[in-house]
Amino acid sequence: MRLNKFIAENLGISRRAADDLIAAGQVQVGEKVAVLGERVEDETKEIKVKGKRVDRIAAKTYIMLNKPVGYTSSRRAQDGKTLYELLPEKYRKLKTAGRLDKESSGLILLTDDGDFNFRMTHPSFKKMKVYEVELDRALPPLSQQMIADFGIDLTDGKSQLGLTRIGEGRKKWRVEMNEGRNRQIRRTFGALGFTVVKLHRIQFGNYHLGLLKSGEYDIIEP
Repeated sequence: MRLNKFIAENLGISRRAADDLIAAGQVQVGEKVAVLGERVEDETKEIKVKGKRVDRIAAKTYIMLNKPVGYTSSRRAQDGKTLYELLPEKYRKLKTAGRLDKESSGLILLTDDGDFNFRMTHPSFKKMKVYEVELDRALPPLSQQMIADFGIDLTDGKSQLGLTRIGEGRKKWRVEMNEGRNRQIRRTFGALGFTVVKLHRIQFGNYHLGLLKSGEYDIIEP
């Protein structure tokens, strides 16, 4: 196993962060300072990061949760409930891979694998996210074209979303995106005067919500 992967898995950080520690000379393998690209060949050798031994831990955990509306994605909620209340105590130290705001529902991933978290959330990996969205009123064809074909200018850059109509009428949409900026979907429709009244994520990368009920979770494979 590569040293950066070992450190990432056992400290719950990304491989890039592990490489930064190695490059800074803060990692030792046995009595020697580690170098980038090094492999962990001898399991008896002690590995230290910033002078502290890194203990090998058990296999990583990966969870898919169907978050209900009204729950925040943080560990501590100053107002209301947190999604960690839906999980057994043993899973409450897991970190979310991205977030859903309090008013949104659907698929959210949690893990103690920092490298997995990085791969799922860093913009360079362009993980597809799919949502079912309901608006307060019908979206005209011109507004649909502006969002899907041209993009909407927001304060943090242009937002372009894939839109597919769901059922009759023009209030319900399937929205596809491979970004994850804060409240991006709500802000995109809001820029044209529409309010999102329901936002439900059904897919994140290769993971699909399927028949998982609201408030329930499932153990998944990375």
